[in-house]
Amino acid sequence: MRSGEYTSRRGTNSYISSSWTRNRNTIRHERKGLGPVSLIGMFLMLITVMGMIYLTQGTKATSYDYTLNELDSEIAELTAEKEDLAVEKARLTSIATSNDSQVAAAMPSASPSGYVNE
Repeated sequence: MRSGEYTSRRGTNSYISSSWTRNRNTIRHERKGLGPVSLIGMFLMLITVMGMIYLTQGTKATSYDYTLNELDSEIAELTAEKEDLAVEKARLTSIATSNDSQVAAAMPSASPSGYVNE
């Protein structure tokens, strides 16, 4: 038998949890995880989101391709125009140079000699 004094443990000690007091359940409930249907649904949603991201990246690359093609065609047009202008510059420079030369000044002026009759 006990020898000593009676001490009440109800609510006085901080190390005793409140679940062991009177009129309380002492059952611990386990947390329930997600079920298989929820996991499959979340997996499908993840796959859908990743697919949409992949598609947006693909269309972005295609739009960059169209932009690059437009720039390439513009560069080709400007290069052709530059070459035409270089030929025109050379022609005008040669005409101006030939008009100022002494050899061209000594030449007689050209006139049509006649027309071909058939």
